[in-house]
Formats: sequence, structure tokens, C-alpha cells
Amino acid sequence: MQFSLFRSTILRVSELTAHLRRVVENDDLLADVWVQGEISNANRYASGHFYFSLKDADAAMRCVMWKSQVARLPRLPREGEAVNAHGHVSVYDARGEVQLYVDEMELLGAGALWQEFERLKQKLAAEGLFDETRKRPLPKFPQRIGIVTSRSGAVLQDIRHMLERRYPLVEVFLAPTLVQGADAPAQIVAALERVQQVRDLDVIIVARGGGSIEDLWAFNDERVARAIVAARVPVISGVGHETDFTIADFCADLRAPTPTAAAEFCTPDQTELRAQLVAAQQYLSRMTRETVAETRRRVTFALGALHRATPRAQIAQRRQRIDEMTRDAARGMKHRLEKQRAQLTSAQRQLDTLSPLATLERGYAIVRHNNAIVTAPAQLQQNDLLDIRVRDGAFAARVENS
Repeated sequence: MQFSLFRSTILRVSELTAHLRRVVENDDLLADVWVQGEISNANRYASGHFYFSLKDADAAMRCVMWKSQVARLPRLPREGEAVNAHGHVSVYDARGEVQLYVDEMELLGAGALWQEFERLKQKLAAEGLFDETRKRPLPKFPQRIGIVTSRSGAVLQDIRHMLERRYPLVEVFLAPTLVQGADAPAQIVAALERVQQVRDLDVIIVARGGGSIEDLWAFNDERVARAIVAARVPVISGVGHETDFTIADFCADLRAPTPTAAAEFCTPDQTELRAQLVAAQQYLSRMTRETVAETRRRVTFALGALHRATPRAQIAQRRQRIDEMTRDAARGMKHRLEKQRAQLTSAQRQLDTLSPLATLERGYAIVRHNNAIVTAPAQLQQNDLLDIRVRDGAFAARVENS
């Protein structure tokens, strides 16, 4: 092995990395650069700083984004997601590595959708479409509910089952629509318009099941948002799962975390209603007894005062007046009690009359085809299998003629 007789300056490792850092940091291109690549080896530490690599088919570079810059992102990029990263290049002395120090990031692909979501959200918020003062309260006892969702899938059945369990008196009107894809926004708007043609409609549920941001994108469409705001009755959104948020959620009068919760939020519970009726009857009975007792106490006190007063003619006159007041009070209290009892009896009778079980007691039957209630012969075809429920049970049947 041969050595040169005239060696150049020997540098320590730290001196070399410091020199490399100065060279890199003095390069104008590297001081203000945009780099496009895919996220790899992403890791956010407890400190809040975000460490990752940017890579393409031929190379990779270590990157770091400090906590303050991370806070400005709409969300952290996912592994493999394409991004444009802005920052400056420097050398990390401890490992002698060239790193990109990122201060700004644009998300591509799904990230582009998120940026579009934020843009529309800010636009509509500036117009006041999300203001709580604009939103309408839900009716306490809805009689007619419109549902805007897909005819297929579990969402519609989940909503119907919840409504039947909680408040079977309600009528349901379905406006079927696509809930995913390029044609879905226009169909959702048309379905909202159709369902509002139902006379005396009380509330509308707009619903679909969970999915990716792309799956739910129809509910981030500006046309759908404005149609919800323009609806003549309150609208409940039940789109996706609890962690999913869409523009439709912000525009709706009430956002439910799931479609089933939307059905729950817009109806009272029949069990609770019955308990409230019983409590009201007990309250009225107690108040009647207390009022009668108080009237008697006052009459007794007045009679005692009259007994002590003079002359006798005045006593007799006032005693007569007291007797008349006593009779009037008794008649009035009796009339009020009878009226209140009649109202309670009427309410109980109406609730029992409208119950599906009471209908079955009178000899009627509930006919279902594919779990849907049959209300007209036009819904059936020859050889369709039916599920028929009567008072004491259920049996199957087949359509012979349609």
C-alpha cells in the first residue's frame, strides 16, 4: 500500500459533516425547494414531530416536519400516499444524512379530495349555511318521515326496524337514490325534491353506510348541501360511521353518527310515552285531591270566621254565600276531573287503536314480501312468497294470481 507524501488536511467526521451542511445550506435551489414523492416509513413521535421518507422509483430521502408545521395539515398523510413537500435541505450531523426539513405539504390523490372538502366547507361556512341559528328543531311527534337512501343494502332495513320498534305509528316514505358514484349527487338532489312532495311530511332522513372518503364523496357535493339547506322540513343526516364527517352533516338540521341513530333521534319511544301518560294521570289525581282538600280547609276557616261575626243576619247571609261557593267549587272540580279523565281515556284508546297488535286482534293480518309490508297488489307478482302474520302467529303463502 502506498501513501502520498503530501497529504491534504485531515478532517474529523464532525468537521466534514459541518462542511457538507454549509455547502448544502448555501445552495439557493436547496434552500427553497418542492419535492414530490411517496410517503414511506412515517412515524409521528410523542413530541408531535413527524419523521418520514420521500421516495420514488429510484431514490429516497429522509424528511422531518416539526410539530408547529404538522398542526397546519388537515390530516397526516398515509403510508404510500403521494405528496408535494416544500422546505429546505440540510445535513443531520449526528448521522451524516442529508434531510429535507418540510414546512408545507400538499396531499395528492385522496389528499386532493380532502383539500377540496376543506375548500367547500370554508365557502359554505362563510355563507352561513352551517349556522346553528338557521337550523330547525325536530318535531316531537312526527307522523310522516321521508328517507333518502339506497333501496338495497342494510341501511334502509336498519332504519325501518328502529322506527317500528320505537314509534310504529309513523308512516315511512322512501325516495330511493344512488349513494355513491358520479351520478349520485344529482340523484340525491332529485330524491330530496321527490320526497318533499309528500303531503304533511314532518322530517327527512338522508342516510348511507360507512366507507372511504371516495365512497362518501357524493355527500360532499355542493348541490347536495344546498338541497338539504333548501328543504322545507328539517333534515337529519346519518351518513357513514361516527368518525365520518361530510358537508351534508354540517348543512343538516341535525347530524346523527349512524343511519340507525338518525331514526332514533327523530322519533319518541312508545314505552316512554306510555310511562309519561301513567305519570300524568297520577299527577292529575294527586292535584285534584289536594285542591279539594285545600278548598275544604278554606271553607271551614270561613265558616268559623262567620260563626264568630255579628250580627246574625250577616252571618246567615255569608253562610248562604259560602254554601253556594262550596257547591260551585265541588261541581267545578268534578267537571275538571271528569274532563281530564276523559282526555286520558281518549289518548289511551287512540294509542291502543293505532297499535299494530290491536289491528291484528280485530282479524286483520300483516303481509310482508322480502321483509317489506305489502300495501297494494301491484307490489306482487305471481309465485311471490309471502310472510303473513295474524294475531296468534305467522304462516307462509304463495301468490297464485297477480
